[in-house]
Amino acid sequence: MAITDDSVVPDYAGLIRLDGKSVVVLGAGQGIGRQATHAAAAVGARVACVDADIARAQSVADELGGCAFAADAMRAEEMESVLGQAARALGKIDALIDIIGMPRYVPIMEMSDADWDFQLDISLRQAFHALRAGGKLMRESGGGAMVFVSSISGIMGAPRHSAYGAAKAGLNSLIRSAATEMARYQIRVNGVAPGLIWTPRIAGSMQTDALAAAKKSIPLRRPGQPSEIASALLFMISDLSAYITGQTLVVDGGASVGFPINMGAGPGVSK
Repeated sequence: MAITDDSVVPDYAGLIRLDGKSVVVLGAGQGIGRQATHAAAAVGARVACVDADIARAQSVADELGGCAFAADAMRAEEMESVLGQAARALGKIDALIDIIGMPRYVPIMEMSDADWDFQLDISLRQAFHALRAGGKLMRESGGGAMVFVSSISGIMGAPRHSAYGAAKAGLNSLIRSAATEMARYQIRVNGVAPGLIWTPRIAGSMQTDALAAAKKSIPLRRPGQPSEIASALLFMISDLSAYITGQTLVVDGGASVGFPINMGAGPGVSK
């Protein structure tokens, strides 16, 4: 017996659009942050660029007709202030993208308390500040979406990644808890966990032999591009992901899905 499906077919292309929406990007001055601002603007959003360096923020804002602000994201009062300024400049905040974070790769037995504190501050504390301040503003305006850049270091283990991985694992947990609390206000909270991404910082610091070794561990045999993370971030703040909250999407070229022990190439598997 045939079953007739007469359900409405959405305008899928339209669901990615952000026309009339206001987006704030934290860490917008370069790399993934710069690409994320362009991704949002390309589908109609008005964008506020926030960076620790006002010159970098202004440079990106000038590329797409946005507005620029500077703040130390690790200070709660500055986060509250800059998001308030952005909300007033844009009318409200419909979406917040937070890409702030910087690893310090130090062995546990050589790590100082300052190294540990820095990693948790820049990867986790600032995200808490953004969640709290951004959540209050979105609650007042009827909801929105927030997405945070995590890392596969928060899911997998690696030498010298202990502080960075612990902070990103904490961020993943924070995302889950925030999603359960904020859903009642129509606020979605998600994350994107990149693997090796060819940002300007990585491109300027990674040795050729280290890059060659890294490529061998990635099934797609290359590092990702900042634009590919920006694409995932855009998906998470658009209505294409309207039924997704509390999740962290891994975007790593397959690096975290392989068998951890090298068993050699099997049938149909290229070395």
